[in-house]
Amino acid sequence: MQRALIIAPNWIGDALMAQPLFILLKKLHPRITLDAIAPNWVAPILEQMPEINHVYPTQLAHKKLQLRQRWQLAQTLRAAHYDAAFILPNSAKSALIPWLAQIRLRIGYHGEHRYGLINVRHPNPRKNAQRPPMVRHYAALAYAPRAGLPAELPVPRLTLDQPKAAQVLQRFKLTAQAPLIAFCPGAEYGAAKRWPTEHFATLAQLIAYAFPYAQIITLGAAQDTPLGARITEQTPHVRNLCGQTTLNEACALIASASVVVSNDSGLMHVAAALHRPLLALYGSSDPRHTPPLTDRARVQWLHLECSPCFARECPLGHLNCLRQLKPEHVFEQLREMLLIES
Repeated sequence: MQRALIIAPNWIGDALMAQPLFILLKKLHPRITLDAIAPNWVAPILEQMPEINHVYPTQLAHKKLQLRQRWQLAQTLRAAHYDAAFILPNSAKSALIPWLAQIRLRIGYHGEHRYGLINVRHPNPRKNAQRPPMVRHYAALAYAPRAGLPAELPVPRLTLDQPKAAQVLQRFKLTAQAPLIAFCPGAEYGAAKRWPTEHFATLAQLIAYAFPYAQIITLGAAQDTPLGARITEQTPHVRNLCGQTTLNEACALIASASVVVSNDSGLMHVAAALHRPLLALYGSSDPRHTPPLTDRARVQWLHLECSPCFARECPLGHLNCLRQLKPEHVFEQLREMLLIES
C-alpha cells in the first residue's frame, strides 16, 4: 500500500482520537503517503499531524447529500491513484467520495448499511454493550476485520512552533511571565456536556482570590461567544476570546496554558494532545469511551446513576451530573496543578 486517503471524522476530538490509526498505518506501511479529506473546521488539526501529507478541506453541509460537490472532488482524487481509503464516519454519504473516485480498497465499519460502498467491512460494536474507547475503535481499521489490537496504542500528539505560539500570546496581549488559565466552556454536541457558566464564573473568582496575577481566558468557536460572555459578566477579569481566534490560534494559546479547564469537547482533546495540564469535566458522556489521552489530565466525573446518557439535553431536566460538580472541588484540583507547575 503506497497511497491512502483518510475520510476524517466531523469532530475535532474524534479527529485527534483517530491519530493513533494514522501512526499505526505509517508503522505497518513505512512508505505509505496519507492524505485526508476533512471538514474545513477540522482540517487545521489534521494539518498539524506529521503523519498526514495533504488535507483536502471541504464545506460539505451536515445532513445534505451534495452529490455534485462529492462527484467533483472524487474526480480530482481519481487522478491521485489511491490504493485504499479509510472511511472513519459511519454515514453512507461519507463513503460516496472514495467509491466515486474508484479507490480499490474502501475500509470502514458497516455503518448505515454501506454494502458496496465499503468493501473491507469491520463489524459494528454490539448494541447495548459498553462502548469501546474511541481510539481503539478507529485503530482497529489498520488491521483486518476482527483481528486483535496491540494492548498499548500510540497516543495523539500535536506539536506547535514555539515562536508562533509566542506571537499569538503577544497578539492577544498576554504574557508568558504569569500563569495562563484557559476555560473551554463549549461543547458543540449539546448542553448536557457543558458545565454551567455560573460554575466557571465561581471558579474564576476563586482563582482570582488565590492567584491574583493569573490570566484567565475563555476559548471556543463563534457559537460559544454567549457562553464566554455569561462568564465575563460575572467575572470581568476573565477575557472572552470565544470566537476571537482561529483554531490554530486557540491551539497556540492552549499550548501556552498553565492549566486548561474544559468540557468533553474538541478543545479538551487538543489540550491532551498538546500535553498540557488539564481538568476534563464530564457530564452526559463517558470518559471510558472518549478519555483525554494524556497522563497530565484529571478527569472530573460524578458518574451518577443517570450518567452516561449520551444525550444532547438532560432528559431529566436537572443536569445534576454537571451542576453537582462543584467549582470549589474543581478549584482544589486546579490549585494543586498550578502549584506543581510553578
